[in-house]
Amino acid sequence: MTNAGRRPLIGVSTYLEAGARWGAWELPAALLPAGYPRLVQRAGGIAAMLPPDDPAHAAATVARLDGVVIAGGPDVDPARYGAERDPRTGPAAEARDAWELALIEAALASGTPLLGICRGMQLLNVSLGGTLVQHIDGHAVTPGVFGRHSVKPVPGTLYAEAVPEETSVPTFHHQAVDRLGRGLVASAYAEDGTVEAVEVAESGAGWVLGVQWHPEMGEDLRVMDALVGHSSPSGV
Repeated sequence: MTNAGRRPLIGVSTYLEAGARWGAWELPAALLPAGYPRLVQRAGGIAAMLPPDDPAHAAATVARLDGVVIAGGPDVDPARYGAERDPRTGPAAEARDAWELALIEAALASGTPLLGICRGMQLLNVSLGGTLVQHIDGHAVTPGVFGRHSVKPVPGTLYAEAVPEETSVPTFHHQAVDRLGRGLVASAYAEDGTVEAVEVAESGAGWVLGVQWHPEMGEDLRVMDALVGHSSPSGV
């Protein structure tokens, strides 16, 4: 098969849980909600799980991929952005923080297309020196249930190129971007002013986007379509 006909290989970071149950088993597990690989596949890519690993291996891992997705998950450790822990912030996920920050650094350095989803967007911001609001109300109302709200794109951005109109998105988060990291611009907002998408502003930086919501829980493929399209070996 030629490069032009090869489906892009998209690496997706995973959870690492002390105990997960399936069938007769309850064991430690690296896992990923099925919505993530399904979204990659529906957009024309092949999904590869990237469980936490030695950060020293991140650059070599990214070099074998056509695109990277940093998935949603637990709160980023406030120590990563120099803040005291709010009582409402969840426990640290040190292995995920270290691995995913290294993946982000490797993707940025190599120009590999990168999509951050929810926690992934927040971690992208932190990786570039930004900070987070540790608690906001109204974006995660019922535990374990995704809500919806409208997101408005900023004209002229990568996000607006993919999704030009205001749209309703599935959402579940209690933290948000505060101070933007180096080179990042906001490319979408919620009605209450919460930053809902960020991207790298510099020309030539490659395709880099973070979204605060969960596209894997909806039917709109356009954000993942954009990542997979820019990850194509044919360079589309």
